[in-house]
Amino acid sequence: MSRQVWINGKLYSSEDARVSVFDHGLLYGDGVFEGLRSYGGKVFRLHEHVVRLFESAKAIWLEIPLTQQALCDAIDQMVKTNEIEDGYIRVIVTRGVGTLGLDPRKCNDPQVIIIADAIALYPSEYYENGLEIITVSVNRNHPTALSPRIKSLNYLNNILAKIEGIQSGCIEALMLNHKGEIAECTGDNIFLVKQGELRTPPLDAGILAGITREAVSEIAEGIGMDVRRVALTKHDVYTADEVFLTGTAAEVVPVVKVDSRSIGDGKPGPITCDLKERFQALARL
Repeated sequence: MSRQVWINGKLYSSEDARVSVFDHGLLYGDGVFEGLRSYGGKVFRLHEHVVRLFESAKAIWLEIPLTQQALCDAIDQMVKTNEIEDGYIRVIVTRGVGTLGLDPRKCNDPQVIIIADAIALYPSEYYENGLEIITVSVNRNHPTALSPRIKSLNYLNNILAKIEGIQSGCIEALMLNHKGEIAECTGDNIFLVKQGELRTPPLDAGILAGITREAVSEIAEGIGMDVRRVALTKHDVYTADEVFLTGTAAEVVPVVKVDSRSIGDGKPGPITCDLKERFQALARL
């Protein structure tokens, strides 16, 4: 099915949407993006996603050529234009056309792109039976090299980890930071449940400040759970009562085995299942 794609305020069919081969987003991965979800035609936490996009852009010295509100309005309009109910929206901002060199000052006309389409979740059996993941040898980017809090177009760090996971038979993989601590998975944040308490790595572990991560934390705190954002090790993961991942596309997905070690009783845990249901209810409000 052909969709309409928004590029700098103009609509193009998905077959005709183009950017220049000299765009630094293509040449160097120089740009930022956000992935958003819509439920019942309404974008979940739209403002938070747009704020994070603008923060990512500011961190790489990239000026988005419209206001946050104008971008929010354009995203909402694209959901309506493409008649998306439950779907996925990708917002991309590239550096724009430049020379065959790194200097961003020689680029002009940043490209703001909005794509709205159907969503591809993990297969239903993973939500019912849980994921098996492995810890990969590819470390998360060092925060002083490329901050993982910048959602940049250069995702090669995550892709290399994803490849290692796939080659080991897992569709998701756990990444450590430069200190050997738990960071995040290739596309999702991670949570542990231990003795009724929720634990997740802090931002300074070198992770993305996940929108779904924060929503699930708020839900847990709202029902009286303690949520600790603390440094975690593989030992903490192996000995957790429950493990689950969160992400815009994934929502809340249980993990039942890590590095061939069963988590808890090897089935999705009750707290994970409860939080998954509560998140889905929140997203559809």
